[in-house]
Amino acid sequence: MTRQLSTQLAVLLLGVAGTLQAQAAETVDVYKSPSCECCAKWIEHLRKAGFDVKAHEVTDIQGNRRKLGMPDKFASCHTSKVGNYVVEGHVPAADLKRLLKKPKALGLAIPSMPPGVPGMDIPNSPPYETLLVQADGSTRVFAKH
Repeated sequence: MTRQLSTQLAVLLLGVAGTLQAQAAETVDVYKSPSCECCAKWIEHLRKAGFDVKAHEVTDIQGNRRKLGMPDKFASCHTSKVGNYVVEGHVPAADLKRLLKKPKALGLAIPSMPPGVPGMDIPNSPPYETLLVQADGSTRVFAKH
């Protein structure tokens, strides 16, 4: 009985470890301007949080955003794809991890480039919000920072 219990425990631990590794290794495809330094800082923020990030330099940020389905009213300096979601702007890694718990949505957005977001870290910055964007363009606040 002890051997069977040990085997079951080992299988359970391997399953948990595999799940955690899969979550940490989620790939984020970032479509950004070749000259944007704040995007590079955001990418580093995601990598430190355990994401696998692939940066793609594009010259038509707006066209790429539209191709991915994010409405222009949420425009920022880069658009990303993670899983089946579109992410616009400097969304914190913690919000991306929460998004991957699969709410029904197009994705997340932090419109414009507010000070204080990851990659634009400025002390004493005003609060900002991450929006959950639906396919019809409607939103609700997903997180307050």
